[in-house]
Amino acid sequence: MSFGFRSAKLAMVAVVLAGASVLTAPRAEARPDLVVFRGDYSPGTIVVRTGERRLYLVVEPGHAVRYPVGVGKAGKQWAGVTKIDGKFRNPAWAPPAEVKRDVPTIPDVIPGGSPANPMGVAAMTLAGGEYAIHGTNRPQSIGGFVSYGCIRMLNDDITDLYERVPVGTQVVVMR
Repeated sequence: MSFGFRSAKLAMVAVVLAGASVLTAPRAEARPDLVVFRGDYSPGTIVVRTGERRLYLVVEPGHAVRYPVGVGKAGKQWAGVTKIDGKFRNPAWAPPAEVKRDVPTIPDVIPGGSPANPMGVAAMTLAGGEYAIHGTNRPQSIGGFVSYGCIRMLNDDITDLYERVPVGTQVVVMR
């Protein structure tokens, strides 16, 4: 699936705004936790466990910073290894063709900073141009299966993660 971005500045991918059912735990609060983490990953690696709806940033062997996230809804989940290929503050968003098909009334571009923009305060695009790790203006969606494949974070959490990782950071997404 390709989202055909109009420009790198608009290279944000997405979540649907209307009709997303949210299967959530109690509302998540921005508060990354330092946790024991098992896995053979180098420090600096981001690991997303979609079944847990958690993102881990490995900080040292055996420890990671854990964040609650929203992930792809049924039929929209994916797994694999990629890298962060862009970082954007207050990104504008152009809905991919699949979102436009499902929500034909959605505008062609939603400006950064708009409360209607599903990208929140920051986004990090993933190599291949299909997905991003991004904030949200819908904090109640965190903890759910809610997106078209993007990893959605609370705005305070994406701000924290954005500051911790550079372009080129490895991202491992597992179901």
